Amino acid sequence: MAELDRAAGSPAAPGDWTYAPAPESRDIVHLRERYGLFIGGRWVEPSETYATISPSSEEPLAVVGQASPADVERAVAAARAAFADGWSSLPGSERAKYLFRIARILQERAREFAVLESMNGGKPIKESRDVDLPLAAAHFFYYAGWADKLEYAFPNRTPKPVGVAGQIIPWNFPLLMLAWKVAPALACGNTVVLKPAETTPLTALLFCDVLRQAELPAGVVNIVTGDGSTGAAIVDNPDVDKIAFTGSTEVGKAIQRRLAGSGKKLTLELGGKAANIVFDDCALDQAVEGIVNGIYFNQGHVCCAGSRLFAQESIYEPLVDKLKMRLETLRVGDPLDKNTDVGAINSAMQLDKIRELVESGREEGADIYQPPCRLPEKGYWFAPTVFTNVAQSYRIAQEEIFGPVLSVLTFRTPEEALEKANNTPYGLSAGVWTEKGSRILWMAQRLRAGVVWANTYNRFDPTSPFGGYKESGFGREGGLHGLEPYLRFDE
Repeated sequence: MAELDRAAGSPAAPGDWTYAPAPESRDIVHLRERYGLFIGGRWVEPSETYATISPSSEEPLAVVGQASPADVERAVAAARAAFADGWSSLPGSERAKYLFRIARILQERAREFAVLESMNGGKPIKESRDVDLPLAAAHFFYYAGWADKLEYAFPNRTPKPVGVAGQIIPWNFPLLMLAWKVAPALACGNTVVLKPAETTPLTALLFCDVLRQAELPAGVVNIVTGDGSTGAAIVDNPDVDKIAFTGSTEVGKAIQRRLAGSGKKLTLELGGKAANIVFDDCALDQAVEGIVNGIYFNQGHVCCAGSRLFAQESIYEPLVDKLKMRLETLRVGDPLDKNTDVGAINSAMQLDKIRELVESGREEGADIYQPPCRLPEKGYWFAPTVFTNVAQSYRIAQEEIFGPVLSVLTFRTPEEALEKANNTPYGLSAGVWTEKGSRILWMAQRLRAGVVWANTYNRFDPTSPFGGYKESGFGREGGLHGLEPYLRFDE
């Protein structure tokens, strides 16, 4: 990782074939000093505020509102009024026009949103630019196409909107998670009260300007910022008809307990501890790239990250050797540098959690490898990490780390791989690497995971449903399946 020296400020040696810095301009983003709450189509001043920062530099970016239960009540009332005043009865073809407008505006302003996403979240600009923004726009395009076809999507049933949807999204994919939730809700005729994550509210607040440009009727989408207490106020509000939550399993369980007996619809997309299973007949170099993408993409801040690597014993040593060599080429540093592969950890709290779990791996006896790496002095950073000699019982093999940390385990037979992969309370995703199609199908049928990738990893498409089993939640987002949680049926 010699190129990291330059990122950290040291000059490159003569003849050193490293990447020169290629920073994206911040000038395209024009931040306000202070943001209120977006309620009923206008900005409302909150009673309390806090500062949101850039995790790569710890610099304050803007002051945002901390919504109180009273603020949430106003937002829900605005959403209910918009639902009753015509949005729910608007023909699907008319709702589709608004969704198409939002999608096109996101495309037009993609660079602006990508830069802000990397500034506030810490992820590399090439991921924000090439993954988050195209997929966010694609979800609005996709659900715009469904808005006037709900009767065909659910034949012999009478689909109707649920009402007011309360939506709580995480900090790892702020704008993309917003799109995953808002697009199907609007397509089905619902109105929305959305709370972005406390540490990454800025792209959701910028999205309010997209709503203005699209001339979406006031109150159809309301955005309130704040911490967990704001989310709890949305969950507890009696006039919210449906809750959609993406986040930790612990919080998901708490939400489910709070809603028990309330009659509200609920979907949960929670944590994961995905198995990435590599057989000895795979294309090894391709598998190594998939492993790297599976765990180091977005600093490992991915609920479906392939954080448990199961290598067949016969290829264990060459696989680990190639993986370590590949780690040495990863560039860690400024998220706005187009060369950066691994950006900043989202927050000091998350960095502390990663460090604590990594230390537990050392103490339990696993062997740790981190490539030579000079991390920036300011901000929150953690080097890409690989643990070998890992037992199934170790915390690093059982608990979701949500960081750039990979645990490598071994297996001999497909049956053993399957048993070890399913030996987890989670069930969100998995990966299988082999040249045998029959083996892929055999594994996919038996893996207790909502999504199984074959000879690839972290591939997403708005037409494909995503969701988990067991403690990874229930319900699906994306595809035709993503419409149903936002509909009720008079049958």
